[in-house]
Amino acid sequence: MLGEIEDRVITVADYIAKTGATVRAAAQKFGYSKSTVHKDVAERLRYIDDELFFKVRKVLDINLKERHLRGGEATKRKYKILLDKKIKPL
Repeated sequence: MLGEIEDRVITVADYIAKTGATVRAAAQKFGYSKSTVHKDVAERLRYIDDELFFKVRKVLDINLKERHLRGGEATKRKYKILLDKKIKPL
């Protein structure tokens, strides 16, 4: 069981480090919950592979700093779609 968890942690962390994916995107790709992926890369990884942990930490820090920009873009897309369909927002 412990080996399976370590394999999962390494696989997901490697994916995030190589692609710069968000926790949400990685969770969706591998079929895990966001909570599981976040706990894996933010806590468990440090005890498994310290070097990979710091690579992933850099990606997570960048994603955190850009979060407000992504949210703004998502809202912009949402209202553009509503405008194109001529639907009034709530």
